[in-house]
Amino acid sequence: MPDGDIKSVDELVDHYGEPRGHLAEKEKPELSQHCIRFLELSPFCVLSTSAAGDGPADCSPRGDAPGFVHIIDSTTIAIPDRPGNRRTDTFHNIMENPEIAVMFMVPGLNEVMRLNGRARLTTDAALLDQMHANGKAPRAALVIDIRYVYFHCGKAVIRSDLWNPDNKVQKGDFPTLGKINQDWYGVDADETDARLANDYENNLY
Repeated sequence: MPDGDIKSVDELVDHYGEPRGHLAEKEKPELSQHCIRFLELSPFCVLSTSAAGDGPADCSPRGDAPGFVHIIDSTTIAIPDRPGNRRTDTFHNIMENPEIAVMFMVPGLNEVMRLNGRARLTTDAALLDQMHANGKAPRAALVIDIRYVYFHCGKAVIRSDLWNPDNKVQKGDFPTLGKINQDWYGVDADETDARLANDYENNLY
């Protein structure tokens, strides 16, 4: 009996069909004025990387004030690295495999911007000095040489009703990260939540 899995590109195309019209060639090799404006408005993005070979994939959020992504030129951007949990999963992957995909979002806009390229990590002081926030330079920056960029339609955001304030989950409807870590790792929930609260208040930058 067939298991229903699609196992080849030919089967994939046969199932979904070909892209229509200009969508088949929607990727552009550099930032347009609309891309630049989107980056100026965007406070949030998700980085997608993977290790070499059959290594695991990883998605990592990045966020700051709108315009936190530094535009070096029409084919190069830099994303500052602010203090985090020091796991550096994204950076470990990039040391092995520099290919990266990034999805940018702007609150209130349904469309998203997607960007692919090759990334490198830098501590160049002149570059970091251009990305100060709260009086502090980032510890490093992820520089991305753009391979292509394009806008993605807003169907997913519309279906999710993502920006509807009435859909906000109340804090009591989901456990704190301290409670989650207590259940997973056996740490003290109250101590973890207190440490996180301090980090959120004093160590964002």
